[in-house]
Amino acid sequence: MTRARLDKRPADVAAMFDAVAERYDLLNDVLSLGQDRRWRSVVARLVAAGPCDRVLDIAAGTGTSARAFTASGARCVACDFSLGMLQVGACRAAPGRPASTDRPAGRGRNPGVAGAVRFVAGDALELPFADQAFQVVTISFGLRNVTDPDAALSEMLRVTMPGGRLVICEFSHLPVRSADAVYQRYLGAALPAVASRLSSNPGAYAYLAESIRDWPAPDELAGRIRAAGWSAVRWRNLTFGVVAVHVGRRPR
Repeated sequence: MTRARLDKRPADVAAMFDAVAERYDLLNDVLSLGQDRRWRSVVARLVAAGPCDRVLDIAAGTGTSARAFTASGARCVACDFSLGMLQVGACRAAPGRPASTDRPAGRGRNPGVAGAVRFVAGDALELPFADQAFQVVTISFGLRNVTDPDAALSEMLRVTMPGGRLVICEFSHLPVRSADAVYQRYLGAALPAVASRLSSNPGAYAYLAESIRDWPAPDELAGRIRAAGWSAVRWRNLTFGVVAVHVGRRPR
C-alpha cells in the first residue's frame, strides 16, 4: 500500500498518486457524490480562458480540468509531478487533439500547443517555465499536497503575467466549528472505507482525510495568498464549505 504522510515528501506524494492514477477520476466522482463536476465547472468559469490565452494547470493529474480550459481555443499546460497521472491523462486525450507528456525542460520553453493540452512533469516549487509565461495559473486539490504552499504561491506569481489571474480550488472547512468537527471525523472513517472497495490503495484516501483536517480555513489561506504578492484576493465556499475557491491577480 502506497500513501504519503503529512510531511509530504515529494517522492512519497508522487508515488501515491502514481498508484491511484488509473481510477483516480472515478474515485473522485464516487467519493464526492458527483460534486467534483460542479466544482470543476465553477473553476472553469473563473479561469475564463479566452482564445490564445496561456493557462497553467498545476497538480493537473490526468488533465480532466485542463481539457475544459481549452474549449475556447486557449492553450493549456497540465503540470504534475506524478508521471503516472500524466501518462493516464495523455492516453485519454481526445482524438484529433494533440497531446504529449514531457519531463521538465527548463524555463523558457514553449509551454503549449494551440487549442490543446500539453502534459508536462514539474514541481510546483520549481516550475519549469519562464517568468510571466501565463495569463492564468490554477491549481485544484493540489496546494495542500505541496511541502511549502507559501513558496508555491510565490512561484505561481513568478510565472503569471502582470494583471494575470490565479484560481485555487481546495478542500476546506465547514464554517460552523462543531459541524466541521463532525465532518472531519466522517472523512477519517468514510473515505478509506469506500476507497477500500474501489481502489487498490485505500491508504491514499486516509492521507486525503488527514491533509484536509490540517489545511487552513479559507480566510487564513486568503491571507497567505496576499502575503505571497497577489492582489484582489477573494474567496467563496462551495457545497456548504466542503470546498473553497480563491481567486487573485498579479499586480500590474
